[in-house]
Amino acid sequence: MKDILAHLDKLRADAAECAMIRDLATDREKRELFGRLADHLHVLATEVERAIQRQKSADRSH
Repeated sequence: MKDILAHLDKLRADAAECAMIRDLATDREKRELFGRLADHLHVLATEVERAIQRQKSADRSH
């Protein structure tokens, strides 16, 4: 579980960094690219969170 939580933290940090780069970028294409990356990483982090919750629920039911 520690590994999964570490990966989740990394995804969140990467998403935040991409959002920061997006916000600071002066080039339109770079803004769009880093915006898409931030969104994608956020979705991945959300999926990992859901997987963790499912695992916790499964563990409690056994």
